Amino acid sequence: MKIKIAISIAALLGSLGSLAQVDNYTPVTKDMLHDPDPGEWLNWRGSDSSWGYSALDQITTDNVGQLQLVWSWALDETGAIQAAPLIHDGIMFIPVPRGVIQAMDAATGDLIWEYRPGITAAIDGSTDRALRVDDLGSAAMSQTAFAGVGRGVQKNIAIFGNMVYAATENASIVAVDASTGLLVWETPVADPAMGYHYTAGPIIANGVLVTGITGCQRYKEDVCFITGHDPLTGEELWRTDTVARPDAPGGDTWGDLPLQFRAGSDAWMAGSYDPDTNLVYWGTAQAKPWARAVRGTDGAALYTNSTLALNPDTGEMVWYYQHLPGETHDMDETFESILIDIDGRKSLFKMGKLAILWQLDRTTGEIINATDVGYQTIVRLDPVTHEVTYRDGLIPRIGEEVDMCPSTSGFKSWRSMAYHPQTSALYIPITLNCELATFGPTERVLGGGGAGPVRRINYHHPASDGNLGELLVLNVPGGDVKWRYRFRAPFNTAALTTAGGLVFIGDWDRTAHAFDAETGEKLWQARLTTSLQGFPISYMIDGKQYIAMPVGTGGASWSSQLPRELAPELRRPRNGNSIHVFALPE
Repeated sequence: MKIKIAISIAALLGSLGSLAQVDNYTPVTKDMLHDPDPGEWLNWRGSDSSWGYSALDQITTDNVGQLQLVWSWALDETGAIQAAPLIHDGIMFIPVPRGVIQAMDAATGDLIWEYRPGITAAIDGSTDRALRVDDLGSAAMSQTAFAGVGRGVQKNIAIFGNMVYAATENASIVAVDASTGLLVWETPVADPAMGYHYTAGPIIANGVLVTGITGCQRYKEDVCFITGHDPLTGEELWRTDTVARPDAPGGDTWGDLPLQFRAGSDAWMAGSYDPDTNLVYWGTAQAKPWARAVRGTDGAALYTNSTLALNPDTGEMVWYYQHLPGETHDMDETFESILIDIDGRKSLFKMGKLAILWQLDRTTGEIINATDVGYQTIVRLDPVTHEVTYRDGLIPRIGEEVDMCPSTSGFKSWRSMAYHPQTSALYIPITLNCELATFGPTERVLGGGGAGPVRRINYHHPASDGNLGELLVLNVPGGDVKWRYRFRAPFNTAALTTAGGLVFIGDWDRTAHAFDAETGEKLWQARLTTSLQGFPISYMIDGKQYIAMPVGTGGASWSSQLPRELAPELRRPRNGNSIHVFALPE
């Protein structure tokens, strides 16, 4: 007998389910996503182009020093947080660890509803994808549904029509009613027992829900992929591999490795979309294990460390550009893609762990320019062809120490850069660090593999003057330095730029900063509860501009090993996930 979870389940388990609902909700259309109202924040980086820029200018270089805390809200204590909130109809939709989504009144901080996997009831509608007891099994219901699934990082969510979409730690995609927080459908995409899971959520591209999977480091009879789904039903429309299979184009770039030993190429950061080209741009991570000598291939290992351009209607790979063929030090190039038109040419800007700024033609994938900011010591960048080759003695051998800058943490990571159209510059969070690395072997058996291992001895970059954090500002298209600001603690959020001439960013040492985007002068700061972490946003309600700063813990070695070892005098609480919202006084 099929039994749907009753809506009253939330009341039975305490106030863990939907609390209220949003009145007069306005469905989000494709046109709204392509040309968002300046007061809203409908995409994880504000717009399809991923600028991380707000066109609001009520808060300016003249008055930013008056910012005051308006409200704050504690999120779940457990789990690393890297939240990218969304704003629509005066509601803040927050991705919380473990697959939780919360809807808040964005002006007051009052909770409207909460979706909690396995607890919040499903809508009893025409779809058969509502969560059912017999779909999970009675044992799974007690262990999975009621305990909660999706215990990992949830960077971003998407909003479209009447629904909010998320990708979970158990390798499923869910749709939640934006008015009530009730589950509409859930689609299992991959088997979590094989290690698959999501760390980033979907985006909407031409009405298609596009999402990239991660958890691909262990050897298995499958590879990583990006999928497109029908946002109304969750039906999978297409699936595009991010690793070339042995019998597919590019398969020979893995040598003679069989399918089960072709690992990595996770798509663990959300992409960008250009409606003019009708292409969605997604980055892929490095091959696994990290070192060539460990994984057993010297080839390019397509399509790792690449930018992929996909047709969102079909999943067809229209072009790809591999930034680091045959990468061998854990130098990801999987991060955000920023779409900027330069002198009429549709360009895509990207930066990975090596702090090389790439400029691609986003229609053809042709390399236009590449600028090495001069911090890395691993590769040479050809000034004409922009191809990379490894420096002598820098390709790791098993058990032999390699001295390299950056460390495996990278200079640039998931903390996204932002573009400011008035200054024509990119604002980039950098961590200045190097490493003595010794890569070790792994067992080449199903279930084996993984990332390393690697023994690390971290040290400050020689040019850092003892600082870990740097806000690096590069002019585009040239890539020359406009200004830089260094700080003892690493910057630990994405950058946010605004039309008020400002750039906002947060650091590991619990401080939110605002800088003059043109000059680099620091104009405001505020000390918060623990390290700032996630994606700051700006929005407007009833004529008032707000700045929201996520706060929390987790975030891999940038947020744990490096500060502890290289800035041991700094301290932060080990819990305290929350969000803090600022505005000018009345």
